[in-house]
Amino acid sequence: MRARLAVALLLAIAGLLAWRSAFIVDQTQSALCTRFGRIESQEYGPGVHMKSPLDQVRRFDRRIVTRAYAGDSFLTADQKPLNIDFYLKWRLLDARDYYQATGGDEDMAALRLADLVSGSLKTAVAREPLAAVAASARGGLTDAEFARLRSTARELGVDLLDVQLQRVDLTDDAVNAVYQRMEQSFNTQAQQSRTDAASEADKIRADADLKRAQILADATREAQHQRGQADAHAAQIYAQAYGRNPDLAAMYDSLQAYKNTIGREGDIVVVTPQGEFFKYLHSANGR
Repeated sequence: MRARLAVALLLAIAGLLAWRSAFIVDQTQSALCTRFGRIESQEYGPGVHMKSPLDQVRRFDRRIVTRAYAGDSFLTADQKPLNIDFYLKWRLLDARDYYQATGGDEDMAALRLADLVSGSLKTAVAREPLAAVAASARGGLTDAEFARLRSTARELGVDLLDVQLQRVDLTDDAVNAVYQRMEQSFNTQAQQSRTDAASEADKIRADADLKRAQILADATREAQHQRGQADAHAAQIYAQAYGRNPDLAAMYDSLQAYKNTIGREGDIVVVTPQGEFFKYLHSANGR
């Protein structure tokens, strides 16, 4: 009986040791074995592996990691303060270096990479104007600078795949200053437009007044010319008529004199009734 219990106990211990000694690494992972925090093995790839029961398995994701970083402050070459969001892409390159540099903590790796990239981005943005920064996917970061970042990132055991700007905005103070300058510019343009319009209106009005004066002058001159011709023609007719019948002409002149002197209301004329002036009024036949 005791022998059976001993055998069963040995089998249980063997099973426990076997369970503690075998481990599986997934297709998307790499693994290391550590003993009391110290690395005891080389990197393990996908598959089933054996280890010492005292070792602890640490698995690391080999897939591409993407992290976004928001609200970092930058200053461009033309002194424009910016808030820039950017993101990084990286993947595990060497599990031993990664563990030694970050303790296998992905958040720690992300933080160190962000500090590394942010410093280089600040340098790149500082030498470029705002328009160039906004137009560049990497904010002016050159290929050589990106290559140096990748080389430094390898010391963390990761391969830095990409750096991209996600959002580029002016700070609130800069936006307000831009809006004020735009408003001033629009007001200046509006005032200039009003001034130009008023000047053009004055010019059009002056041209119209000049043309009106010319038209009136031409019309007056033409009217005087026509009136003069008419008066000359009338005088010619009167002269012909007076030459043919002097008495008729004398009577007509007297009637015109009567009309001009006593034909208007309120006029007072002091003359002798028996005088030459009223001779045509004393005779019904005008003699």
